[in-house]
Amino acid sequence: MTTAYVGLGANLGDLRRTLEAALADLADVQDLTLDAVSSAWRSAPVGCEGPDYLNAVARVATTLPPLTLLSALQVIELRHGRERPFVNAPRTLDLDLLLFGDQIVDLDRLVVPHPRLHQRAFVLRPLLELDPTLDVPGLGGLAGHLPSVVDQLVEREDMPLRLP
Repeated sequence: MTTAYVGLGANLGDLRRTLEAALADLADVQDLTLDAVSSAWRSAPVGCEGPDYLNAVARVATTLPPLTLLSALQVIELRHGRERPFVNAPRTLDLDLLLFGDQIVDLDRLVVPHPRLHQRAFVLRPLLELDPTLDVPGLGGLAGHLPSVVDQLVEREDMPLRLP
């Protein structure tokens, strides 16, 4: 089994309900076990205008190869009405494969570790909540990257996401 981390985000519709439904869909993926989910974190959009995002990170264990897991994530996004009219468009659901064990993947369809995970507080904080000592191939310890995102406002929600 490989431990992978999946970022979840939404800024259109009922954000909490969407993330909880996406977690249920993720738990239903064959050959995948949902191990843990971070708190929900609210943040402003990056690189575009629009409503705030609600974000979280899920830790999963899987025997799926990275591209198969990516395809499963994209099916879940489509199920929740994801459209891609332009880069950084507001979205009903965004699922990103952030980490896949200690593997480095560099393909047209998938880059892992996610190339900007260390530059985004809305990814770093929930990742570190799940594993404060997480080391990432090519980046080292993630906690060391927190000072570079201290100016990004993210707020942890008091109410945890309901798990399937």
